[in-house]
Amino acid sequence: MDINYELYKVFYHVARTLSFSEAAGELFISQSAVSQSIKVLEKRLDVTLFTRSTKRVSLTKEGEILFKHIEPAIHLICRGEDQLCSCTGSKSAQLRIAASDTICRYYLLPYLSRFHRLYPQIHLRVLNGTSLRCAELLEAGKADLIIANSPNPALTNGMKLTEVRRFCDVFVANPQYFAPADKKLSLNDLQKLPILMLGKPSTTSTFLHNLFLEHSLELAPAVELSSNDLLIDFARIGLGIAFVPDFCIAGENSAGLTILETEQPLPERKLIAACDGTLPLPESAKHFLDLLEEDVK
Repeated sequence: MDINYELYKVFYHVARTLSFSEAAGELFISQSAVSQSIKVLEKRLDVTLFTRSTKRVSLTKEGEILFKHIEPAIHLICRGEDQLCSCTGSKSAQLRIAASDTICRYYLLPYLSRFHRLYPQIHLRVLNGTSLRCAELLEAGKADLIIANSPNPALTNGMKLTEVRRFCDVFVANPQYFAPADKKLSLNDLQKLPILMLGKPSTTSTFLHNLFLEHSLELAPAVELSSNDLLIDFARIGLGIAFVPDFCIAGENSAGLTILETEQPLPERKLIAACDGTLPLPESAKHFLDLLEEDVK
């Protein structure tokens, strides 16, 4: 079908916002022009894409199918434009990085600072989400590069992975409330303590639950949160023992806490940088990846 790209562009904005008025604002055209474009597209495709009512707009089944294909296509075009901007030195060049709050704060921050000093002309856009969500953003074309925990079931064979750091998870507690025993703790011992950990869905939660299951133990955490910083704060005031990456416990952040030793060392995990392996890596992403790899070598 010979359908004007602008019609698909209008469809994308309406489908993403589920609002004709918001789409009109984003496209800088009138709401009537948006409505007319959707009508033309529906007529040419011979399907109904939206269910309209006085209060809401929703995608039909056909609309959902089309959006599933149009969304990555739009992002792919935008990515191509960004790469051209990078090649020509345009001021509009940008780098979209996705990572969790924890990885941003405790690992990425100095690299973001160095990158900004070295390449001030490149606009940095940092997206936050769990490592699972970051993989989804990369697959949807919404990020150029992600830094995520591994193992990670959301990573696909089409992604190119680069290991940038290894780390271990640790159990930390306030010794005033949970005095370290003379012996090292087994998973069975830990199971009897109030464990503070990240909630589902997260790679850390999956990792710890699987670790307990491998030893035929059921993990029933006392508290599940979405922030490692809060877990550390809760452990510091004696609410339980927090399960966090070791790179979160350093310097002043370790004040008032002790690491509980375990009978067997916990398996290592990795921080990986991932990009779309089916597409050329933008120059801006190459520069950032080079910075990460400098400390690995």
